[in-house]
Amino acid sequence: MLDAPERDILTPSQLNTLARNLLEDAFPLVWVEGELGNVTRPASGHLYFTLKDERAQVRCAMFKPKSTWLKFQPREGLRVLARGRLTLYEARGDYQLVLDHMEEAGEGALRRAFEQLKARLAAEGLFDPGRKRPLPAHVRRLAVITSPTGAAVRDVLSVLSRRFPLLEVDVLPSLVQGDAAAAQIVSLLKRAAASGRYDVVLLARGGGSLEDLWAFNDEALARAIAASPTPVVSAVGHETDFTLADFAADLRAPTPSAAAELLVPDRRDLAARLQTLQRRLATLQTHRLRNAMQRADRASLRLQALRPQARLLLLQRRQEEARRRLDALWQARLDRHRAQLRHAAAVLRATQPQRRLAILRERLLALGPRAQAAIARQLQGDALKLRGLARSLEAVSPLATVARGYSILCQADGTVVRSVAQVEGGERLRARLSDGDLDLRVEK
Repeated sequence: MLDAPERDILTPSQLNTLARNLLEDAFPLVWVEGELGNVTRPASGHLYFTLKDERAQVRCAMFKPKSTWLKFQPREGLRVLARGRLTLYEARGDYQLVLDHMEEAGEGALRRAFEQLKARLAAEGLFDPGRKRPLPAHVRRLAVITSPTGAAVRDVLSVLSRRFPLLEVDVLPSLVQGDAAAAQIVSLLKRAAASGRYDVVLLARGGGSLEDLWAFNDEALARAIAASPTPVVSAVGHETDFTLADFAADLRAPTPSAAAELLVPDRRDLAARLQTLQRRLATLQTHRLRNAMQRADRASLRLQALRPQARLLLLQRRQEEARRRLDALWQARLDRHRAQLRHAAAVLRATQPQRRLAILRERLLALGPRAQAAIARQLQGDALKLRGLARSLEAVSPLATVARGYSILCQADGTVVRSVAQVEGGERLRARLSDGDLDLRVEK
């Protein structure tokens, strides 16, 4: 009997590892659109759920921190567009999708449509920078196409009135959201450009979601902006929002307020520049006038050289004018010296020694009684302090104790006897009383 062929036997973990490798190699990255179900987020911060449609579902996981970067709150029944890689969780043999990106399906579809239309219009050259028109240096009349009740129009008008009140501004009210908004904006843009009244047309709208701003991604609007004979400035949404109107416009501003600042200069800067130009003009006029006077003088001299009498009269007039100027100069100098002399005399009078001595004498006479009074007060205070110290000293003096009937025993060398242990029999002592001293001898 022939031996049976040897069979390859796998363990469950080996089988799951092979299956995981096959899945990951065959599907490195996939996009899946479906409805969220069984959404859970444990304490670890990971996100677990299923993506399902009418016929099937697939387990999904989105690990931290990618799950914390989502721009929306995942919830049951929400339709999403997810990107990830297929794998297999070997411990349980579960087939799952590990995601690295997820967005709401509606916004994702809008974004894909936006990118496709943007690429097509860019290929046509609609966004070519060389096609765009420069804005005028000074805008005199401005048309603002926006909602008349939104915050954007208030911000624009506030900035324009603060920076350049002389600008003529016409607000052309329009819808800025919804199905009819794009057509209304296109109509107003064409009417404003055809009127020839405006130097610039500004499209303005506040921030919002991609769906809120979708009217400004309309193909007809982008083509109308590119075809407008009047320069168009687009200020739609916040700084991070971009629409097709921004790419087609001649200038894109990050916000409506920033657009107003870009369109008009600051009146304070204009005033400073005007003052600078006025000073330059005055300097230039003075310089040219001086040159003209010099040329006139030279021409007059050449003319008068042909007539000696006229030249003599001219020189006499110049001499008289020079004499008058010299007299005025000397008179002014003399007046100045006289004023200085008067000032010096006043200073000298104020600093005369006799007057100063009289002032000092009066001050000394006024200070004498004050010094005597101060000395008397000082002596009286010192006497009070001395009496107080005497009383304090007397209170602690041993003589006061002796006066009350006590005596002080001293050894021959003057040491005060404080204990019987200090003396011996036959030793001579001295007792000090209040009215004299006694010589004593210790018997025992």
